Amino acid sequence: MSKRFPHYDRRFINLIMIPMKIVLKYPLLFYLVFAVSAVLAQDKEIITKEPKFKPPVVKTYLGINQNGASVTKEEASQLIGLPLKIVDDKNNTYPVDSYQFLYRRKSAVRNDNTGKKETVFTIVADRFFATPLPKIWIENTKDQFQTDEQLYFFDIVVKDKEGRKFFAPELKITIK
Repeated sequence: MSKRFPHYDRRFINLIMIPMKIVLKYPLLFYLVFAVSAVLAQDKEIITKEPKFKPPVVKTYLGINQNGASVTKEEASQLIGLPLKIVDDKNNTYPVDSYQFLYRRKSAVRNDNTGKKETVFTIVADRFFATPLPKIWIENTKDQFQTDEQLYFFDIVVKDKEGRKFFAPELKITIK
């Protein structure tokens, strides 16, 4: 009988103590055995590389207008109800998956300190999943356009024939 563990059999104590002495004496060996067993236990995955997708070069249109266009108020009233059109150099069209639209609206406020009227711009924006814009957006903006306001379509995501998504160029139209 052991003095430290009077109720345990000596053979049982040796079964526990001898491996613990080895682990404490050779920690690097224990770590190495543990690491190798962990690596061998992992399943090997077969990695196949897909060719990297290179999106086609496309252009974004609203009517016949591209990024940087300036239009009159009347033209803007007609354009707001038209769908976005994404086209490549071979004239293939791509369906729009989603986009964000921002309307930079001009308004006037009275400065509390000076009492004078000042021109400020406010922003109204949202993300959409269908083109053209919803009717409520078209109706709320259609006949209220003013000089220096902007229609800005950005984060335009389109799909190719294989369902791969990519970004199309932004479209910013200024009202003159």
